[in-house]
Amino acid sequence: MGLARSFQNLLLALALCSATASGEASRRFWVENDTFWKDGAPFQIVGGDIHYFRIVPEYWKDRLLRAKALGLNTIQTYVPWNLHEPEPQSWEFKGFTDIESYIRLAHELDMLVMLRVGPYICGEWDLGGFPPWLLTIEPAIELRSSDSTYLSLVDRWWGVLLPRVAPLLYSNGGPIIMVQIENEFGSFGDDKNYLHYLVQVARRYLGNEIMLYTTDGGAIGNLKNGTIPQDDVFAAVDFDTGSNPWPIFQLQKKYNLPGKSAPLCSEFYTGWLTHWGESIATTDASSTAKALKRILCRNGSAVLYMAHGGTNFGFYNGANTGENESDYKGDITSYDYDAPIKEYGDVNNSKYKALRRVIHECTGTPLHPLPPDIERANYGLVEVQKVVSLFEIIDNISDPLKVAISEQPLSMELMGQMFGFLLYTSEYQEKHSYSILSIPKVHDRAQVFVSCSRGVVRNPRYVGIIERWFNKALQIPNLSCSSNVSLYILVENMGRVNYGPYIFDQKGILSSVEIDGVILRHWKMYPILLTALSNLSEFQPLMQMTGDQASKVSIYGDSENMLHDVSFYLNEGISDEPSFYEGHFHIDSKSAKKDTFISFRGWNKGVAIVNNFNIGRFWPARGPQCALYVPAPILKPGDNVVVIFELHSPNPELTIEFVKDPDFTCGK
Repeated sequence: MGLARSFQNLLLALALCSATASGEASRRFWVENDTFWKDGAPFQIVGGDIHYFRIVPEYWKDRLLRAKALGLNTIQTYVPWNLHEPEPQSWEFKGFTDIESYIRLAHELDMLVMLRVGPYICGEWDLGGFPPWLLTIEPAIELRSSDSTYLSLVDRWWGVLLPRVAPLLYSNGGPIIMVQIENEFGSFGDDKNYLHYLVQVARRYLGNEIMLYTTDGGAIGNLKNGTIPQDDVFAAVDFDTGSNPWPIFQLQKKYNLPGKSAPLCSEFYTGWLTHWGESIATTDASSTAKALKRILCRNGSAVLYMAHGGTNFGFYNGANTGENESDYKGDITSYDYDAPIKEYGDVNNSKYKALRRVIHECTGTPLHPLPPDIERANYGLVEVQKVVSLFEIIDNISDPLKVAISEQPLSMELMGQMFGFLLYTSEYQEKHSYSILSIPKVHDRAQVFVSCSRGVVRNPRYVGIIERWFNKALQIPNLSCSSNVSLYILVENMGRVNYGPYIFDQKGILSSVEIDGVILRHWKMYPILLTALSNLSEFQPLMQMTGDQASKVSIYGDSENMLHDVSFYLNEGISDEPSFYEGHFHIDSKSAKKDTFISFRGWNKGVAIVNNFNIGRFWPARGPQCALYVPAPILKPGDNVVVIFELHSPNPELTIEFVKDPDFTCGK
């Protein structure tokens, strides 16, 4: 008996040696006895969400090292479809979208990866990660469903993505231990055929060894609708930090196969999102750490959402709705999330320190050294000058091939203008002392201008704003035109809804437009291409006109009204006219290039572009965000150029200020 046991032990030892020698043969991650196992040993996931697409690639390593120093062994990230397929079958996997390099970097740093491939991700990201061109398909497809057209497009997308990440699976020698399908589907619907199909496609490209998982809120209804244990898909849960985790983990067991329910909170909220017009969301460091301790010190697993939030650069922020689709709330540019690793990488804060202590106490993980702080600079005040108004260069910054004429207004998506701004123009005939303009459905924010149609229009007259969340008719004063009146409506897409029943969120004017109850027809639409702003300096800066000059120019085109509203010109620099401003600042050397923030206090609303990189939206008039983050890799030694598209009134002093710290104290 003893000899037999010794022989068996020898065989086991030889098998282990052989597996070790073959390297990848011994690599396996699975769940058994309600425990995660990695290479034959129990494993506790201590993870955190860090989204590669919210960080400049030059800082990927820095943010991962800060996560590792926090005590994390796993990184979780979404994969936004809209970044990787911005146009049908046009694929992007470089720069911000180089997901393979990001995963390999995590592997080099000895960190595991949980990959959330969607196709829907939520994530406070535009349209929940769906490409907006999906909204142009006719007949309209049903997102997140068994709609055959939708499924074929998901299949095509995953047919490109999944073969790229398959070599990076843990069993293939990479760091990916789990792949999530969909996201919190149980709070949206109950189409199990849809989920089954996603599993089939994932298995086709990734094989049967990889652990697939779902994430749903820790309540019966969510788990009942969103889990598919019969497909051997692991069900993870999420819940707020004020909840007692262990009753929820017990509930989780009912929606996993027997013995396959390792307690995992795949979204442990370290903070929360913030919309424009709200106070910045914060959570208490001590209570957050105590909530994490209740999970980790009982050998549960958790993924911090977020470990590091990052930034919604460009136009990719998402939005939420309330009781109806008009109750719209756009997310701010910063995605700091009050996470332990701040938007700009700071870890010298109470939340990071408290969570680090808890992770070390509960898991015994050695404390890895902290990376050195990334320096930030205060470059001070920078003067800007008005270069040109939108209406003066509309033909220069609109692709003539995309300018369209239609009887009715077209959505931004149908115009091929997936993000940013679209200018709608039409004409009407004055009949009364004033006219009433009504746009029943506009997504999301429209600025209205008018002028007489005859003659060269330099500066249309500002009338007012119609907003999705506060839609009201506008009264347009009589211009006493001898010709028709030209109507200009500049519509801003402020970010598509990413969660809930109103996710099919088209942008632009989505209804008829009425003047005095009569439907207005014959529209011309100009997509605004902010990518053309790299040539803005070629335009001659506008000179402030004297009163004498103003008296010789009419915004209406009628000689009898030349003196009307001269004050509009005398105060041109602080008008409600959308305009472009430009500023320059010098950095002496590469070593002087540091992270900074641009403070927009005193400005109103718009977009800022630094060295041709769209750093995002500013809206200090609404708040709470006052300053936009500018990572050092965007800057360069020598001359740096800031272009500002201000929709309303600039800072009267025509300055911006580069500061060292974030600021979330603007607004009412």
